[in-house]
Amino acid sequence: MRDGIAWSNDLLTLAARFAARVAVTDGRATLSYAALAARAHGLARRLREAGIVPGAPVATLVPNGIEAPWVSLGVTVSGAAEVPINANSTDEEILWFAQLAGFRRIVAPRAQAARLAALGLDPWPLEDIAPDPAAKALPPVPAEAWGRIIFTSGTTGRPKAILHTHGGRWTAHLLQRAVLPFTPGRGDRVLLMTPYVHGASLLTAAWLEQGGEVVLQDGVRADAVEPVLAARPSAVFAPPTVLAKILALFPGRRFEGVRCIFTGTSTLSRALWRQAAEAFGPVVRVTYGMSECFNPITVLEAPEVAEAMAEADDGLGAHLGWPAPGVEIAIRGEDGAALPPGETGEIWLRARHMNAGTITAAGLTARPPGAWHRTGDLGALDARGRLRLSGRAADVMKSGGYRIHPGEVEAALDGVAGGRAICVLGIPSDYWGEVVVAVAEAPPEGWVAEAEARVAALARPKRPRAWLALAELPRNAQGKVVRARVREAILAAHVLEDGPHPRLVARTPQWEGGAALQPAEGCATARKAE
Repeated sequence: MRDGIAWSNDLLTLAARFAARVAVTDGRATLSYAALAARAHGLARRLREAGIVPGAPVATLVPNGIEAPWVSLGVTVSGAAEVPINANSTDEEILWFAQLAGFRRIVAPRAQAARLAALGLDPWPLEDIAPDPAAKALPPVPAEAWGRIIFTSGTTGRPKAILHTHGGRWTAHLLQRAVLPFTPGRGDRVLLMTPYVHGASLLTAAWLEQGGEVVLQDGVRADAVEPVLAARPSAVFAPPTVLAKILALFPGRRFEGVRCIFTGTSTLSRALWRQAAEAFGPVVRVTYGMSECFNPITVLEAPEVAEAMAEADDGLGAHLGWPAPGVEIAIRGEDGAALPPGETGEIWLRARHMNAGTITAAGLTARPPGAWHRTGDLGALDARGRLRLSGRAADVMKSGGYRIHPGEVEAALDGVAGGRAICVLGIPSDYWGEVVVAVAEAPPEGWVAEAEARVAALARPKRPRAWLALAELPRNAQGKVVRARVREAILAAHVLEDGPHPRLVARTPQWEGGAALQPAEGCATARKAE
């Protein structure tokens, strides 16, 4: 078949080549390469017998564990379009995803079957799917067939469905392997703790396609993570939020043997990088990815990250690295014109492994061949051609006639919360447009004084007028701080007294997400405008 993707043949080849070698473990059970292929082909056979054709959407709702990879592979090998759903999704979210992607069949643990059936779906309990140890190779899947449907994080509105073809997915797998810092093999373990439906699945594919071992855990728990780290895994996938949790669990601990910590999803602060270097060595690697274009978009290898962290802050934002093979990046102004290096604008990109289209309530909008994608991220190319990220275009605040990028203020505050996150955002104001506020996540005592000293070098309109603290900042499934929810928490506990000298006045103490929103050291009152 011309332009077919031979998923089944590739998986059976791995099973024959590595056979009894451990492919996946979750700390409780293991799955060999042979068993992985047998389980995946058992599901693929059932889907085909049920009349599933290439490109038909089939959803999965499987938590991290040894089941997640074989279920994902089974749907893919069958030729269906995999629709992976986070295991923590609400009923409302699942129904919305089903409306967008058009699926009814959903593979999930038996414990979820009654709930899913009540939503009008057709659940297939994964426990009922028998392996096929004598599987024969299934036909290649047309490259242009729908291959995967994933959903945006919903930080700027209701989630959209992002459609990728089987050909695009296969290309992304090749590129992911091409940019790995080393080739994994026997004995090389990668520790994954984030939801499999997101970045963990891409690294799993890259690792398994070369004979490595995947340790797939459900979240960051000290009793589960410590023995894996003590056994010296070759690599760890730890977005900044996960990395911060690991470091908080083992303060002062030194872990040897980790060759690479893959990070992405959100920006890596200098303070967190320093802490990670003390615990693991300078092995943190940065990549940039998004729903519309599989990772990698840009890559900054560990030695380059160390070099970047040693450079003086030039105000351009976080370092994301150089474009990956086949990726084009442009920085454009509001009029769409290209901007020169050093100037901040919106990040546009295009690549061979980009999405085929976007699905909203209005239906599918196909991406025209060769079209550029407007990411909605703000950034710049520095003098050396590295991509820098300063924030989201939708997050830009307007206060007193000034356009203020939260990322610039957050960069100035890097480290004042003791390695935890700080969120800078605008509170709506009739007088100012927006009042700039900083909210820290479980900061140490005395942080406000240091924070005010840090922002003293910024132009006055950029300095936060109020300093607040939350025990934990609201995040989405990908671990990104959701500014809209932080803003909701602030306004649930405070009222803005507007005017030339705005003030945030505390309401009767309320609870948001199980944690009381409290002013930081008496500094909830907004500073007078100057």
